[in-house]
Amino acid sequence: MKLISWNVNGLRAVMKKGFSEKVGQMNADVLCLQETKMQPDQVTDEIGKISPYQSFFWSAEKKGYSSVATYTKKTPLRVENGFSEGWDDKEGRVIMTEYPEFMLFNIYFPNGQKDEIRLKYKMDFYEHCLKYFDSLREKGKKLIICGDYNTAHHPIDLARPKQNEKTSGFLPIERAWMDKLEEHGYIDTFRQIHPDKADMYSWWSYRANARTNNVGWRIDYFYISPDLKENLKD
Repeated sequence: MKLISWNVNGLRAVMKKGFSEKVGQMNADVLCLQETKMQPDQVTDEIGKISPYQSFFWSAEKKGYSSVATYTKKTPLRVENGFSEGWDDKEGRVIMTEYPEFMLFNIYFPNGQKDEIRLKYKMDFYEHCLKYFDSLREKGKKLIICGDYNTAHHPIDLARPKQNEKTSGFLPIERAWMDKLEEHGYIDTFRQIHPDKADMYSWWSYRANARTNNVGWRIDYFYISPDLKENLKD
């Protein structure tokens, strides 16, 4: 199966730029979108019915904010919005689709740059995620956890690590949680295949020609539980 994760930063805006055609070109078996910024009544047929996909949307209570969507060719055994226990996902950050082979989490992790309150929210969200994932693994579930994690893990994962040591998204506390994620056995699939590959980013500021100059951050990941390591192709 080919899985793709993409923070679209507003799905309605992307629809005007040939989204449907792009989906066809990517030819993913499952496409996970973050930051769709959509409410249920905004999901038109043009957005929600892109053949040959079924689509599942989960929205934040706040309009024009956060929200995620998963497009899948294969019918899931089960779809779950948010977490089944312990966290009220009012910000529309999590969709889980379960298949016979694995459970796939599509997550838009919080950004902690606004203030200390949001940084704490981000860290609490991180901790809840890890406990929840581990509880599923204890039940024998195989997990794929993809999305925008909003943290660059190592200096190799952003163009200017020194300048961003005190910026949320590269703070020691955030990076330590990603260390913990790997200590619990979860595998960063990109680094598993390309352990030393530099200048590979998934997000760029709109300022100062950052994308043209490749001044970016790798903050989007596919992590898998260790029992899926042998299934990883690329």
